[in-house]
This record gives sequence, structure tokens and C-alpha cells, in this order.
Amino acid sequence: MSDFAQTVKQQADIVKVIEGYIRLRKAGAQNYTGLCPFHKEKSPSFSVHAVRQFYHCFGCQASGDVFSFVGKIENVTFPEAVRIVAQKCGIPLPKREFSSPEQAAEARLRAKLLELHEAATAWFEEQLRGPEGAVAREYLAGRGLTPEGIKTFRIGYAPDSYNALRDRLSGMADNETLRASGLFSSKEQGDGSLGPIYDRFRKRVMFPIANESGRVIAFTARTLETGEKAGAKYINSPETPLYSKSLVLFNLDKARTSIRQHEFALLVEGQMDCISVFLRGIQNVIATSGTAFTEQQVALLRRHTSQIVVNFDPDAAGANAAEKSIALLTEEGFTIKIVTLDGGLDPDRFIRERGAEAYTQALRGARRQSDYLIERARQMFPGASGEQKLKAMNYLLPHIRRMPEMLARDQFARDAAQKLGIDSAVLREELRQAALKRRDRVEARTTALTEVERVLLRALAITHPENEQARRLAAEAIARQPSWFEHLGTFSALQALAGRQAHDPMDVVEDPAQRALLADALLAEIKPPEENEVLSAIQEIQERSIATRQRDLRALIAEAEHRGDFTELALLTQQKLDLDRALRQLHNQKPPER
Repeated sequence: MSDFAQTVKQQADIVKVIEGYIRLRKAGAQNYTGLCPFHKEKSPSFSVHAVRQFYHCFGCQASGDVFSFVGKIENVTFPEAVRIVAQKCGIPLPKREFSSPEQAAEARLRAKLLELHEAATAWFEEQLRGPEGAVAREYLAGRGLTPEGIKTFRIGYAPDSYNALRDRLSGMADNETLRASGLFSSKEQGDGSLGPIYDRFRKRVMFPIANESGRVIAFTARTLETGEKAGAKYINSPETPLYSKSLVLFNLDKARTSIRQHEFALLVEGQMDCISVFLRGIQNVIATSGTAFTEQQVALLRRHTSQIVVNFDPDAAGANAAEKSIALLTEEGFTIKIVTLDGGLDPDRFIRERGAEAYTQALRGARRQSDYLIERARQMFPGASGEQKLKAMNYLLPHIRRMPEMLARDQFARDAAQKLGIDSAVLREELRQAALKRRDRVEARTTALTEVERVLLRALAITHPENEQARRLAAEAIARQPSWFEHLGTFSALQALAGRQAHDPMDVVEDPAQRALLADALLAEIKPPEENEVLSAIQEIQERSIATRQRDLRALIAEAEHRGDFTELALLTQQKLDLDRALRQLHNQKPPER
């Protein structure tokens, strides 16, 4: 241990340092106890000895001095832990040694930019409290923010001025440093040089963005204007020596202790979502600030947890951002669940309108990533046709491929096959093999016609009046219940033929592959199908449709049982009983053989 580390250890009070992370209660003359931050527990087993300056947990056996505690809870190296403890105790850090003048200049610039951002944050807070901040205060109150919440997140207001902040900070740094801060803008002159700087943020509510240590490094600014003058609703600080949006997770500085305690992070999309959720007691929440996860952000989060619950906005942009984030998190081995809120609400509005308890309940009902993605595939590619199922499979396969564990990939593929209603054993095995071998897609194949398809194609192609009743039976069944036939590979040909009227059958089927299947059926025909053959084919299709729906209901019933949703369970069970009854009736109505 270096002399400086030894000095810090001698001067640091381990009780005060640990109390900055967890609540301690005195338990004797020299001991303090509390709930261990390193494992879940309901009764305190974590002890701190004030005189001997060590901690020990009798539950998980974690033990050590002030540096090991900070290193473990912050997930940092020993030198970084020494620096953190020194700063907490107000002990000046030793002068750094730099390898070059450039490195020293860069360090000085970063230190000065941190000073400027701290001064700007305090000034914005001051403006919010003043007369010019009245409209901003009204806006924040309308968003459910109390004065205490505003203070917690150091929210401020940038007045409608081009030079107020510049005048405030001009005495702290030279012009080039002010430019580098990202707090100011300037226009290019005719000769290519940059003009005078002016305030970048004007008439906007200011949300500070902090690094993991809690130091302000950038801002998000929300306009209070409307109409043409408003500009972008939100603008962010540009990339600076302090700030790169791909390297920062909003609120991680406040959330990291709660993330470790709850053993998962809640990821939301917007900063107001994050703020609203945090201030209502759910403090393991972080935000991407409207962007999909980056590899650097994933690495940052992995230091604190490998489990994440994603709750992005329900619109198309939010769903796409969630999908991209899920993909990256999956590759890095995270356990992922997804929350979809009722009513299409975002987290901010949901928790304000329905309360923290309802939101907590929604988090408990978070779905596995596989369930969420399968449902998304069904929404994006509705219908039971072979073509739609193939598209759904190929949408899911890249997500399955990214899963590191073979068993997890196999289970995902099995769940997808069941919930997408993939009846074909061949297609199910293709999906499974593609998942196990981490392929991105399953290729479409021309499949042999089933006997049912042959009967229906031939019936719908009838042109002789003598057999018209058989044609009408098939056409009416397809028009009345198209969903029964969607899973057939010849569905589009059947639909076209059902509405062909007097046209030649081969002319109404436009797709070459479908036309080839029709030709196959007609070329092998000896005589047109009779009415009882058509009725048998229709009944078989109906039975398959009911069986597919039964399988879907069994999966939904299992999910409802898992969630404990007994109202939904009763409804689904009744639907299954109705289908069972319908299937029995069909079996009792077999058309007579001729």
C-alpha cells in the first residue's frame, strides 16, 4: 500500500463512508449493523467495527477495510477506490505525473470543463427559482415534479438570452475553453473563421447529465416554445472532451447502489421516464436518452448487473430501439425481460396516472425476451399462411442466433414453433437446426401438395356446370372462414380461384410458384372431386384450425397461470372447453363415404 493510501486509510472513518451507501444502526459501543449491500437479506447481518475500521457480513462472508468496501460496491480498482475515499474525506489528491505536455494540457482542460459545467448547473438552478423561471416551474409541476424532485436532479432553466450564461462564465475561462465546453454556439464567418460565441441553450428546461461519479458533464434541454420558433423539442450537448453520448447512461450515478441491491437494472428510453420512476421509489432505473444501447454502455452496466428489464415507449420508434437494445444485450449474455404497459402509455405517464404500485405490478409481469419477440413477430407478420410463418421465423432467427447458450437457443426455437403454429414437423426441425447452428434464416422450399390441397384446387378449378355444387362448397368455405385455410402453402391460389367467376383457372393465379402448384394438381387429375370429398377436405381443414387454436390456448393458459391472472385464466379455459366441444361435434359429423 502506498504512503498516500496509508494516509487516507488512517484519516478515513469507515462508518461515515459506508453510511454514504447504506443505512447503519448503532449496535453497541463500537459496532454498527445494517442490511448487506452485496446480497439480498431481510435481517441485518452486515457489521462495521468503528475502532478497528473493518466490515464483515455474516450472511455472504464479505469482509475487508474501507478500500475493499468501496472497490466492491463501486466495482473499481484499488487505486480508484483510494481516490474515491480520499475525495469523500476531503483529502487532497497527490499531484499527478503526466507522460507528456499534451496529456497534462488535456487533464487541465477536462478539470476546467467540469468546473464550467458545475457553475452552469448552479446558475440554471438559480434561474429556475427566479422570476423568469415561472413558466418552466409551471411546466415541471404539470409533469408531476415537486421542488424536492427538481432539487434531486438539479433541474434548471436557461433564460431567453444569447449572452447571459456567457457573461456569467467568461471570468472562469478563456474563449477557446468556453467553446470546447459545448455550452455555447457560434456562426461561421465569410472568411471561414468562427464568430463570437453565444448561449447554445435558450428558453429551455435544463436536465443535467452526470457521469458515473455524479459530476455534471452535459445537458439535455427541453423547449418551452411552441410553433415555428420552438425548434427541436429536445437538444443535447454536443460531443466534448467530457461527454460522448455512447459512453453515458443517464442516472447511473444515482441508480447503481439500488441496481446492486435489487440485482437488476430497469432500462427506460427517456429522461423524464427515468426521473418520474426514480422519484416514486423505483431507484434502480437508468435511461438511454432516446438512443439504442451501445457496446460501451453495455460494458458500463455489466459492472453492476447482468440482469435487465426493458421498458421503452410503445410506439414504433420505441419498439425498434428496444429490439436493437435486446440484440446487443443478448450477445453480451444479459438476462432480459420486457415490460409492455397497458393503454400504450410510456413509463412517465403510466406511473403519474396509475401510481407506483401499479407500475411495480407491471414490472413483476415482465415477459421473457423470447415471449416478447415471438409476440412481436406475430404482430408484424399476422396470418397463418406458410409465407407469413416463414417471415416470422426469419425475423426471430437473428435474435435466437445471438444467444450464447445452446440450450437457450433450442428452447426459444421450440417456443417459437409452438406459438407461431408451425404444424409441419419438417419446418419445426428446420427452425430448430437453424437455431442450434446459429443461422440467420430458413429458406423457403416448394413443398409437395397435400391431398386436401389437391381436392380444393381441383374443386375450385371446376368449369363444368354438372360439378358446380362441389366448386361452390369450396368457394363459400374459403370466403366464409379464410382463417381456416391461411396455413396452407396454396392459400393465395385458393383465394384467387374462389373469386375467379368465369375466368380460366390458370389465368387468375398470378404467382408463378402458386401457378405451378395448381398445374401439378390439375395435370394429375382423373376426374373432378365430388361434393363429399370437398366436404371431407373442408372438415379436415377446420379440425386443423381448431387444433392450432387449442395449442395456442394451452400456451396462453400456462402464461396466465404463471402470472396468477385468474380472470384471464377462467376466460381462456372457457374458450378451450368451447373448442373441445366444437371438435367433438365435427368428429360426429363425418360425411358418408361413397
